[in-house]
Amino acid sequence: MTRNDGGRVRGQWSGDSPTRLSIGEVAQRAGLRTSAVRYYERMGVLPPPRREGGRRVYDEAVLDRLAVVRFAQQAGYTLAEVRELVRAAPDVPPAARWRHRAAAKRAEIDALIARANAMRDALDHAADCRCRTLEECGRLAAGYESA
Repeated sequence: MTRNDGGRVRGQWSGDSPTRLSIGEVAQRAGLRTSAVRYYERMGVLPPPRREGGRRVYDEAVLDRLAVVRFAQQAGYTLAEVRELVRAAPDVPPAARWRHRAAAKRAEIDALIARANAMRDALDHAADCRCRTLEECGRLAAGYESA
């Protein structure tokens, strides 16, 4: 790879335009494997790239899309949810899409946290257990008997 005057990295498929990137360049700049880029295409979170001589050619805008994917995954979104987010109707502003989906994801995460807290409480009970049998412990944990 070489650097052009603008400081952008160019590879063998980028030609003269700094916005034409090979799949290898996209993967490297996004910190992914090329297989992940192809997978994101199949899942519909990335638009299909142009083809030149049978090779995928991307615009730099794909890096912005991959940043959205990474952010969404860190926030707990599945790829199916990311696909819905990026494919939403163009008449709905992106900020409105994020707000709507974030509120729903927040409720989902709150429920997950409540479940995790209940699991922790059950494990604390098991760690402090002085029961003579597992059945006795299960009845106590379920509230069927008092200690």
